[in-house]
Amino acid sequence: MTPTLRKLALTAHITLSIGWIGAVAGFLVLSLAGLTSGNPEVVRGAYLSMDLISRFAIIPMCIAALATGIIEALGTPWGLFRYYWVMTKFALTLIATLLLLMHQNAIAQAAKCMSGATATQIVASDFVPLKTELAQKSAFAIVLLLALTTLGMYKPWGLTAYGRRKQQQDLVPEERVDQVTPLGVKVFYAAAGLLVLVILVLHLTGHSLGAHQH
Repeated sequence: MTPTLRKLALTAHITLSIGWIGAVAGFLVLSLAGLTSGNPEVVRGAYLSMDLISRFAIIPMCIAALATGIIEALGTPWGLFRYYWVMTKFALTLIATLLLLMHQNAIAQAAKCMSGATATQIVASDFVPLKTELAQKSAFAIVLLLALTTLGMYKPWGLTAYGRRKQQQDLVPEERVDQVTPLGVKVFYAAAGLLVLVILVLHLTGHSLGAHQH
């Protein structure tokens, strides 16, 4: 991209990413209010607001941040698979987007239940597991988004094997050197992959059990 387009893409990506974090932070505040408040109207309003924030703020900003990030990566020398930190950030953003879309039905269902429930039902213990789950997931989302922000700021690790091949294609033969992936990077990716797998298994298992119980 030209310098002007690159700055435009970067500005859009940063703005949308900040908006995504802010919207999730607002969602977290509302989920905590819905979990801890004993006022039925406050709880009802919190979950109706959470549904609106998720539909019209979090999801659009999430998808737009992912799209602008891909555009920025492909339109600059960073690339999408040339550096470990870019690849990690892309993978985590994609996972966060998929999990968000998977949880939207639960958020909409919670809002629907709260809108049709009586004041006594709203503050009853029957809704506590759902309230707790939404608060926990939004807190986890904040941590994940902060991790993505940290990756973008510090840009840790170096070139991937693909990135090294692309880089060496631009070097004269005598400048080319054999490089290997650092052991620490291999260990990190193995641990990160295992962690993501465990999170997905626990999420799917918990979702399935919750559906059977319902």
